Amino acid sequence: MGGDMADNSTRCSWLYHPEFPEHWTRQPLYPLASWVNGLAFRNIQFSADGMPVIKIAEIKGGITGQTKFTQQVFDESVRVKHGDMLFSWSGQPETSIDVFWWYGPEGWLNQHVFRVTPAACVDRAFFYYLLRYLKPNFVGIASNNQTTGLGHVTKRDLENIEVAYPGIREQQAIACILGTLDDKIELNRRMNQTLEEMARAIFKSWFVDFDPVHAKAAVRREHPSWTNEQVSRAACPNLKPEISALFPDSFEDSELGKIPKGWEVTTLGDFVEFVKGRSYRSDELSSSDTALVTLKSFVRGGGYRIDGLKPFTGAYIPKQVVEPGEVVLACTDVTQAGEVIGRTAIVRGSRTYSCLVASLDVLIIRPRPPLTRSFVYELGRSADFVDHTYAHTIGTTVLHLSTDAVAAFPFAMPPSALIDRYDQIAVPIIQRSEAIGGDSEMLAAIRDALLPKLISNELRIPDAESFIARAQAAAMEATS
Repeated sequence: MGGDMADNSTRCSWLYHPEFPEHWTRQPLYPLASWVNGLAFRNIQFSADGMPVIKIAEIKGGITGQTKFTQQVFDESVRVKHGDMLFSWSGQPETSIDVFWWYGPEGWLNQHVFRVTPAACVDRAFFYYLLRYLKPNFVGIASNNQTTGLGHVTKRDLENIEVAYPGIREQQAIACILGTLDDKIELNRRMNQTLEEMARAIFKSWFVDFDPVHAKAAVRREHPSWTNEQVSRAACPNLKPEISALFPDSFEDSELGKIPKGWEVTTLGDFVEFVKGRSYRSDELSSSDTALVTLKSFVRGGGYRIDGLKPFTGAYIPKQVVEPGEVVLACTDVTQAGEVIGRTAIVRGSRTYSCLVASLDVLIIRPRPPLTRSFVYELGRSADFVDHTYAHTIGTTVLHLSTDAVAAFPFAMPPSALIDRYDQIAVPIIQRSEAIGGDSEMLAAIRDALLPKLISNELRIPDAESFIARAQAAAMEATS
């Protein structure tokens, strides 16, 4: 009896009875959609190719080298298609419990994730934003259900949550306003991805695959009497002559194998200062205009996440402050696949925090000439660097990477003039990417402010456009 009373008390809390406009239709959440859970795959079902298995890691980070594949065929209900709505109901409450659109390739759904198909009475996009509105409730419920570090939102919880929804036209209007902002954020993400791929492709061609050197060597073998200018023009017609001239036309042996003639093998530690971040206590993570750059600031596989910052009130030393544009590296990892450790990111400026400090799990990489930030960032994203750092990690549940291991990474040092030429190409790309990222941060802030106002009916549809205009103007003024 006592247990029933406690259960009833929990059900009557705000977690299960969020606020909605009185005139909206009310009913439990669970009947408003079909919730199909994924499968518990066994290792024997995996193969080298086939369709990907979609876990929370894939939902948040896309298909990576750690993704599992299977050639087996399962029930169509667990086939994930482009545009499906997925709800992760198990994991770390603050970081894993959420709703997502799937925009990757077709795959099979793993356990702990629901494939959600809304009922006919609710607009599909509106239902997505309804679940986004309920995220604080889901996080609170999952935290209450937390065991061994993992929290859960169960079928019974979904049955006990009471929600509400307006008429279909109002649903569509709300979804249209919020969806327009999300569409722009997604477009910005794709633009940034394209920009990063451009910089990475040039780096790989010049400093990893040595494409211009191979091309010039081939022309030199065919035309040994030609001048350097003639060889450069014939071998690298798409490169400016002054850039092509910086590449030799032959290779020489080294401990790394064949490298361009005249380039020297060195280690990263010879030209980089490493600064270890600040350890912190949980009671130091409270409201502040200072924030920590943490492991959550890294995208799986490398890259920066602005939403990984944690407000911080503790002490730190000046060299632990991270300036926008600086390169950081994750030296700890709690993901079983090791998709974060040894990965680099370029820190962006924040509209929320005036000062950023590296946390203990983060290494600041400060290059000395002739190396530059853009060169070190891409070097850290190269396959050789990732393999080197992963081979030097220690630990089982938690992976660790020492500064000495990072410093020992060997590479072929190009001429300083060639590094400078790459920097002249890469820096504008990075700056453009940062500007796009700042635009997305502003749009996300507007969306997150609009969402509860529209769902609670605090802001009516006709007022939403003027709200967006005022919010954008205030954001522009704050950063001017």
